[in-house]
Amino acid sequence: MTRSTITRTRPRRRALAVAASGASLALVLAACGGGDDGGDGGGGDGDASAAEIDCAPYEEFGDIDGTEVHVYTSIVDPEGATMQASFEPFTECTGVDVDYEASREFEAQLLVRIQAGNLPDVAFLPQPGLLRTIVEDTGTVVPAPDAVAANVDEFFDPALKEYGTVDGTFYAAPMDANVKSYVWYSPTAFADAGYEVPQTWTELMDLTEQMASDIGGPPWCAGVESGDATGWPGTDWVEDMMLRTAGPDVYDQWVDHEIPFNDPQVVAAFDAAGEVLKNPDYVNAGLGGVDSIATTPWTDAGFGLLDGSCYLHRAANFYQTQFPEGTDVSEDGDVFAFYLPTDQTDIKPVEIGGTFAAAFDDRPEVQAFQTYISSADWANAKALATPNGGWVNANKQLDPENLATDFDKLSAEILGDPASVTRFDASDLMPGEVGSGTFWTAIVNWLTGSSTQEVVDQVEDSWPTS
Repeated sequence: MTRSTITRTRPRRRALAVAASGASLALVLAACGGGDDGGDGGGGDGDASAAEIDCAPYEEFGDIDGTEVHVYTSIVDPEGATMQASFEPFTECTGVDVDYEASREFEAQLLVRIQAGNLPDVAFLPQPGLLRTIVEDTGTVVPAPDAVAANVDEFFDPALKEYGTVDGTFYAAPMDANVKSYVWYSPTAFADAGYEVPQTWTELMDLTEQMASDIGGPPWCAGVESGDATGWPGTDWVEDMMLRTAGPDVYDQWVDHEIPFNDPQVVAAFDAAGEVLKNPDYVNAGLGGVDSIATTPWTDAGFGLLDGSCYLHRAANFYQTQFPEGTDVSEDGDVFAFYLPTDQTDIKPVEIGGTFAAAFDDRPEVQAFQTYISSADWANAKALATPNGGWVNANKQLDPENLATDFDKLSAEILGDPASVTRFDASDLMPGEVGSGTFWTAIVNWLTGSSTQEVVDQVEDSWPTS
């Protein structure tokens, strides 16, 4: 667990009236885009601290200088360092200090804190389903202020606002937008072996078979261990396969429990993921057998791409932040990623994820912080505070030129592709006791010997009846 406080180094109460558009903001922030001393491994050591933002939106909250907002999140370093750097313009502008606390056990510990009455001011929730559970079961989340709703209406797709809404009340603004449908690989290793990036799922499976034959061992590496959240990377696999085998409409029915979790179409998606994850000829490269996936930290699972022990690793765009400092993430570099291909010809299914900022207090400084997080100013400041890449936002006024890497721009391109049919991470939309509970557990059981039918039946039996 890490905890630190962002405090201002000098007062900046003057409204600068910077235009909200990314292009205009980029002119003001340009001097903040570089300068990584590598101290935190994430490159976010104050890169946005000098960003001149428009302070006028925060005047409506009154004199909040000298107050503090406590943020609780699962976003640990190195991503945590860049997140904290992105808050510095807000602190400089308002005088509000941000007490930032991050934990890998966030999902479980947040519920414990709520039950104990030990609430943060703001929590960054990676699961809309968890938001719904907390709202409906505890009533502790406060509705988002009007300023936040106005920002989200102006800058985001309406669907993202819906993910932060429960029973018609808007609670939580979207933050990052993760593209999960990626396969990481080493362009250098591919070039040396003469491999081509596959364009369809069939080609990917053919390539996998060829690799296994060429190297005499499994080409894929994977890991789902994540502390109290162990299992979630495996749910991403199943969800991507659900989009590719059953299609987006059935995916929606699955999320809403209009079909049961043990429907044959869900079984087929598990088994499609199992073509890789439960095949000892294909996994777990350099790490062990199939069951080692359950105990391999997701943060480390793809490192074999760098030493040649692994050739393929499915992970989201943010995985690039896990590689050691100095790793060349580029189309001709040490590592890069390609879109997880599909045999579908009419659509390009894309699984996405994201974080939502929910508040447990409505003090003026908390509302001001929520307003900043939902603004175009923050989206661009966060991009500039992440010079090593690994972060994308769906804010319409995010200037792509502020994104640090070609890979981040690729993610933005995929999100904007007219052929892309995006669906939010299913486990994040399901009721909390399922999405961040029995579904995660099912993945571990599945990887360590249970059959597909056994685990989908277990999850179905756990689905809340009310």
